[in-house]
Amino acid sequence: MQFGIRELIFFLVLLAVPVSSFWFVFRPQNAEIEQAMQEIEHKEQMLQSLAEATSQTADLVKANEEIGAAIEMIESRLPTNKEVDVILEQVADIATGSNLELARVRSENPVQAAAYMEQPLEMRIRGEFSGFYSFLLELEKLDRITRMPNFRVIRVDRADGVVEANFTLSIYFESEDDAGGRS
Repeated sequence: MQFGIRELIFFLVLLAVPVSSFWFVFRPQNAEIEQAMQEIEHKEQMLQSLAEATSQTADLVKANEEIGAAIEMIESRLPTNKEVDVILEQVADIATGSNLELARVRSENPVQAAAYMEQPLEMRIRGEFSGFYSFLLELEKLDRITRMPNFRVIRVDRADGVVEANFTLSIYFESEDDAGGRS
């Protein structure tokens, strides 16, 4: 068998068909497939981040409900300004029950504290330290929100353990306007 020019041309054309089909057909298709794969990967990442955000939305709704319940619980501990006198009576009863002498109670002007009011009461209590300690423990058990920003204890009689305490007891309350506006 002899190879001539005709066979050589036929062989080159036969060889050029797969090379040109790779170059003009398969290579552009591979580029399109690669671009489609990148788009699919990007969309999968977007779906995954959307799924994470959606799962966090349910968590945020639950967290908001828990925060709302906590706010309601705290607001339920806030008396109206009419009930401040009742709390003062409770404090006086606790002092008497702890064998303390309530020497002085002076009410100061209510102060705006965030969305609520704060009623500071200047108090002076005298008695044994153990009674004063039990007074503080009972005061802490009250349902209402209170604080003692100023506090000073002086030992009056060293032998008997008698102390005199001067402190400010602040009671937080809602003004009647705020209490009526809430549902």
